[in-house]
Amino acid sequence: MAAVPKSRRSHREVRQRRAHWRAHMVPGMECPHCHELKLPHRVCPHCGYYNGMPVVTIKEAE
Repeated sequence: MAAVPKSRRSHREVRQRRAHWRAHMVPGMECPHCHELKLPHRVCPHCGYYNGMPVVTIKEAE
């Protein structure tokens, strides 16, 4: 048989326990090509470079 809780947890108990379950900030890093902030291990959305090479062409806004 599966494990069953002995008694019901109140809303307060559950919410206090879950208070530490929050999303953490992802550390941004500076793109070495255009010096804008980008996510690590991803193509820069501003210039399209990854690991010193152009990977994606970015259209200019008109």
